[in-house]
Amino acid sequence: MNSFGRIFRVNVFGESHGESVGVNIDGTPAGIPLKQEDFLPDLERRKGGARGTTPRKEEDLPFLKSGVFNDRTTGAPITILFENNNTRSADYAKLREFPRPGHADFVAAKKFGGFEDYRGGGHFSGRLTLNLVAAGVIAKKILGEGIKINAVIKEVGGFADAEEGLEEAIKAKDSVGGIVECTVDGLPIGLGEPFFDSVESALAHAAFAIPAIKGIEFGAGFAAAKMKGLEHNDPIVDATGKTATNHAGGIVGGITNGNQLVFRVAVKPTSSTPKEQQTLNIASGQVETFSVKGRHDLCIALRVPVVLEAVTAMVLADFMLLEMRVPRVWQQ
Repeated sequence: MNSFGRIFRVNVFGESHGESVGVNIDGTPAGIPLKQEDFLPDLERRKGGARGTTPRKEEDLPFLKSGVFNDRTTGAPITILFENNNTRSADYAKLREFPRPGHADFVAAKKFGGFEDYRGGGHFSGRLTLNLVAAGVIAKKILGEGIKINAVIKEVGGFADAEEGLEEAIKAKDSVGGIVECTVDGLPIGLGEPFFDSVESALAHAAFAIPAIKGIEFGAGFAAAKMKGLEHNDPIVDATGKTATNHAGGIVGGITNGNQLVFRVAVKPTSSTPKEQQTLNIASGQVETFSVKGRHDLCIALRVPVVLEAVTAMVLADFMLLEMRVPRVWQQ
């Protein structure tokens, strides 16, 4: 549903054009320093307004409503709200008859009987990734400074140079997708469980909660299907578990092996393209010409790295709390 995690449990709520979006986080240890300013660097990375992203601008200030006292976590659930102030809902009222191809409009209307908030995608909107980024800030604090998570754009529209990919999209007057890679350094050996609670399973589960993610691969990923066994195997070179290569991406048998964790996600092109399309008009029952108006990202992938870091931190913080391996540096 709208919750994720076992000990570090994250619950997201809100709609794109509602009064606010927000997140409730349970399981955060007491005593962690936390104030509004701690969230701003990562929230700034997620904002629109830059070239290739939506022109919708919001302040995105996190309002801490519970679970924090005297700038320290109390151990109680933390509630964070983000206000929605720069909405243009009229853009979406005009689209009600045309469920946008690639969006959840049609299936949401069927599932919820037409009672869903359809403005700006409602509860399905990428606006709710604010909640994930906020949870990620807290998760990173739980993990401590010894564990470094970093996500970067590897491709935009099939080009390794993001600017080149954007230029091609602008020329085509259409949207493009991309590939984002995430690495984690400093992880201990032994996080994760076989089968359903493998590190890959949990990371994939969380990554697909990010709107527009359509694929994921770890280490060598799909390229492993073209390799021989001897080529793909990662020889262990010392007693710390260090390997000569890292085709496994830092995970073997669903469990971290102490090497760098590496995975990549595929981000689809933004569904809201200004190009004319042929799609169903549910009022007339006929397929008609249609184009999406309003403010949208040219390339969603540009804003994904910080969100991917956040869900990765959520997953790893949960595993660390399960293993009782969390460094309590904040109590010093």
